[in-house]
Amino acid sequence: MSDSKLAGQFFDAAIGLLERVRDEESSNIAAAGAAIADTVAAGGRLFAFGAGHSSLAAQDVVYRAGGLALMNLMAIPGTVGVDVMPATLGSALERVDGLAGAVLDSSPATAGDVLVIISLSGRNALPVEMALNARALGLKVIGVTSVAYADGTRSRHTSGGFLRDHCDIVLDSKIAIGDAELTLDGIEAPFAPASTVVTSALMQAMMAAAAEQLVARGIEPPLLRSGNVDGGHEWNGRVMTEYRDRIFYRQ
Repeated sequence: MSDSKLAGQFFDAAIGLLERVRDEESSNIAAAGAAIADTVAAGGRLFAFGAGHSSLAAQDVVYRAGGLALMNLMAIPGTVGVDVMPATLGSALERVDGLAGAVLDSSPATAGDVLVIISLSGRNALPVEMALNARALGLKVIGVTSVAYADGTRSRHTSGGFLRDHCDIVLDSKIAIGDAELTLDGIEAPFAPASTVVTSALMQAMMAAAAEQLVARGIEPPLLRSGNVDGGHEWNGRVMTEYRDRIFYRQ
C-alpha cells in the first residue's frame, strides 16, 4: 500500500502552523509563562477553561504527568466534551448569556488567580463573558484563540466583542476560519482540523515558559510525574499534599 498523500499534507500543514506560532507568538508565550509564574510564586491558583473541542487543550494541562499540579479545570457541565447527549448541547450552551458568570461566582477562583480561556473562534457568549467576568473579579486572563475569527466573523456576544478583546495576554493559534486544513476534489467540505494540535502545543509551551520562570526565581515548579514510572505516585502524593489548598480536582 502506498503512503497517503493527504496524510502527509496534513502533517505539513500542522508543522507549518506550529512553526508560525513558535516564531510569531514567542513574546506572548513568554508573557503568559511569566504571568503564571507570578501567580504560583504569590500563592495564587491556576485555572483553564474551554468549551467543546477547545476543552481538550484545557484538559491537557490538568492533572498531567509533566505538568504543573496547580492547574485546575474550570468545568461547565455539558460543555466539556461530546459525552453529553445530544452532543449539540455543548454548542448551544456556548451561546447562553449569564452562564459564565454563574460558574465563576460558584468557583474557588478569586482576585490574583490566573484563568486561561481557550476558544478557537472567541465569538460565542460563553468565553467572552468568562473573560469579562474574570477580569472584573480581579483575575488575570490569558486567551488562546484564533485572531482570524475576530477579523472575519461577527461576535455572538451582546458587547460585539471577541475573546481577544477582554484578555490581558492573547496567544494567537493562527488557525484559519473553518478549522480545516485540507480540500480534495470529490469531497464537498474541507477537512482535517489542526486546532487541537496547535492549541495544545501553545498550552504546553506556555507551561514550559512558566517552569523556566519559576526556576529563574529560585522556585521549584510543582510538577507531577507519571504514575506509570517507579516512584511516581509517591512523588505526586507529596506535591498534592504540599499544595492541597490550591488543587481542586481532588475534592
